[in-house]
Amino acid sequence: MDNLRKLDLNLLLTLNALLVERNVTRAASRLNLSQPSVSVQLGKLRDAFDDPLLLPGPRGMLPTARALELLAPLQAVLAQLEQVLLPVAAFEPAQAQVEWKLAAADAAEYAILLPMLPALRAQAPLSRMAVHEAVPARMAQQLENGQIDLGFVAQEEAPAGLRHRLLFREHYVLAGRHDHPLLQAPPSLEQFCALEFIVVSTNGGGYRTAVDVTLEQLGLSRKVVLSVPHFLIVPHLLAASDMVAMLPSRLLKNALGGLRTWEPPVTMPDYDMAMVWHERMHLDPAHRWLREQIAAQL
Repeated sequence: MDNLRKLDLNLLLTLNALLVERNVTRAASRLNLSQPSVSVQLGKLRDAFDDPLLLPGPRGMLPTARALELLAPLQAVLAQLEQVLLPVAAFEPAQAQVEWKLAAADAAEYAILLPMLPALRAQAPLSRMAVHEAVPARMAQQLENGQIDLGFVAQEEAPAGLRHRLLFREHYVLAGRHDHPLLQAPPSLEQFCALEFIVVSTNGGGYRTAVDVTLEQLGLSRKVVLSVPHFLIVPHLLAASDMVAMLPSRLLKNALGGLRTWEPPVTMPDYDMAMVWHERMHLDPAHRWLREQIAAQL
């Protein structure tokens, strides 16, 4: 890297022209420069490589042994640089063999990925997708090192320094089976506290949520009888028991038959669901296309 800092990369174009043409005048014409300018640049190249590079000969200039060694790797490097500087190709989903890596909790999989997958499969049939567990504390590092391409988290949990897009605002509803004996009408606060609750504890084993904090401020408590680590099992448990749960409303849009929901007598704050990604992927055509597909289906 230190050697690169000392060398004007335009000089490499001049060196290539001189080694191909072996004539200062023809090299100048090839580069659209004046002959004196090319002569000055040849002097700089000789200093940079500590070698004459080209010497006068009977019919033009003769490359030194060092110059001949440089020609092949020089042309390879210039070809690679040309490739790097080509305009970014448009993303063609129908032909793209791309893999996307996403991180989402199971409720986000249901609310976000389920609606968008049919269109994704139809438009990008050669693509594939891996969904990883969403861990907000690790998400910034996973996005930075390429372990995941997109993450889905509540806006308040989104790691700082990432690009993000708000997808929707979510709120909680009280859910239970349709013929629940204690849920034939919206429950009062007292009836609410008497119900048997399932809670979702993503860290495992927790029995308290924001609902319990609110109830305690009112001098009340509820009965939590089951703690599970994932959301998607909860509708099945509700349908087969007299237990109830406070669940994100989108989770229940296409849930099992036999469930009903009520607005609860105690308020849980709404939250914004966000899609987050790293700056390095912001302008990537495939990544941009995927982000737009996800947002369009919500």
